[in-house]
Amino acid sequence: MKRLISRQDNKMIDFSERLDKMEEVVYKPSFRQNNGRANEVNYWIFDYPPERELEVRARIQSMQNRNSKGGEEFALVVFDLYDIIIDFLKENDFMENCYQFEKKKGIERITKAVSNAMKINDDDSYIVQHIKENTPENAVVFLTGVGKCFPILRSHKVLNNLHQAFVRVPVVMFFPGNYNEQELILFNEIKDDNYYRAFRLV
Repeated sequence: MKRLISRQDNKMIDFSERLDKMEEVVYKPSFRQNNGRANEVNYWIFDYPPERELEVRARIQSMQNRNSKGGEEFALVVFDLYDIIIDFLKENDFMENCYQFEKKKGIERITKAVSNAMKINDDDSYIVQHIKENTPENAVVFLTGVGKCFPILRSHKVLNNLHQAFVRVPVVMFFPGNYNEQELILFNEIKDDNYYRAFRLV
């Protein structure tokens, strides 16, 4: 029993250290330069075990609270992709229609309907425009809520569309699963499309 507890504690310490390292990297001035490694677009993915979701949320909230007090060299802007979708549906009075449509047609049809309404597959999608319009010049963008959006929104679609139109500040997607700089595996079980343009952060 003592050995098992020790292993669990080590895993917690290791992940806490990764979060510390993530925060350290984001606050480095060099991170906010226009280009990432090898002169690529400054897009990053922080992947993590899905069961650590609450720890990730707490760390992001802590960083956001600290940044909101001022005195930092940049603005930390956090976009919860799930909240963006829900806000869009509410603003357009689509929520009740979505409930009824899902009951009659199923999740696949509602996923397609929402995707079409928000133009999720287009470079000028609602999400891309929302992020562009609400990000100041000197900022770091965090994208969260990836897991909550499944299956309506796929992470590689967001990144593909966003990097076509938005490259002026660093973007970090927090991904509950695994990313090896070749493919995204949501919840360590669901393979997303291949994606090569983002770097693994920490």
